[in-house]
Amino acid sequence: MKLKFFLLSLLLVVFFLCDIIFGSVSLPFGEVWAVLTGHSHDPIYMEIILDHRLPKAITAILTGAALSVAGVLMQTMFHNPLAGPDVLGVTSGAGLGVALLTMGATFLPTWMLGGSAHVVAAVIGAAMILFLVIIASIKVPNTVSLLIIGIMFGYFTGAIVSVLQSVSDPETLKLFINWTFGSLSEVGWTQLNILIPVTVVGIVMAMLMQKQLNALLLGKNYAVGLGISVRRLRLLIIIVTAILAGTSTAFTGPISFIGITMPHAARGIFHTSNHRIVFPASVLCGASVLLICDCLSQVSLTHGLLPINAVTALFGAPIICWIIIKKQ
Repeated sequence: MKLKFFLLSLLLVVFFLCDIIFGSVSLPFGEVWAVLTGHSHDPIYMEIILDHRLPKAITAILTGAALSVAGVLMQTMFHNPLAGPDVLGVTSGAGLGVALLTMGATFLPTWMLGGSAHVVAAVIGAAMILFLVIIASIKVPNTVSLLIIGIMFGYFTGAIVSVLQSVSDPETLKLFINWTFGSLSEVGWTQLNILIPVTVVGIVMAMLMQKQLNALLLGKNYAVGLGISVRRLRLLIIIVTAILAGTSTAFTGPISFIGITMPHAARGIFHTSNHRIVFPASVLCGASVLLICDCLSQVSLTHGLLPINAVTALFGAPIICWIIIKKQ
């Protein structure tokens, strides 16, 4: 087990360096290492690495880890292998916030459209859906019913977005569609000052619940028998998932596949469902795979970046199928 964790950590470091080295212009490893260790003063290499590629690589690690942990939480709470961080409609809420901002720009004052307006809109949209989900979780004790309500929230927000798209002009529609492709390159150091602490706090909160989650795996009655308040635990899971998925979606746009599949990859590699193992393994798997996908997105066939969403699905789905078939 220690060897597997060591190899996953080593792969994470290798993919991290590859994500910095490879891009529209490949950089020499020596120069990259010199900049990262503070021994280079070349202004061109320093600008490319420190201002662009390093923040992008760190964003890939944080987003991959956050979505993977959120996926573990959702699959445990719903006892459903197809559950992901978007089943509660939080990511759809973030998309609705951005859609309202982007496609309603003509009706908004100019000061609301600058800087990190998209991030703020996504956070507000995700928070609104989170508030509704929390109210539903208090009123609805059945987990399956809550899952259906979350899916309905997603459909409802998706319908509103579709209506906005149908009445929008081509320019604003193009801006929103580009956001839905997902992007890691829009996050700079200013945004990372928010993304890093929020993601770390969310992951730590999830890991502090590992014993309760392990009990929940054996069933609701078993958890209640151990003195665990399932309703309180479910509420905490929803809040942590919303923090991780909502924040990452706000900064990078919706990134599919990672949250729903990386927990399966972690369980397949370590052959266990123990959250003490699955959580750190999912963090390493999610971060590594998103780094790989970001590297592949640089391989342009049309003189531009490939959508990160397309790369994650094309790269990851066959791997998950292979893991499942091999395990069977």
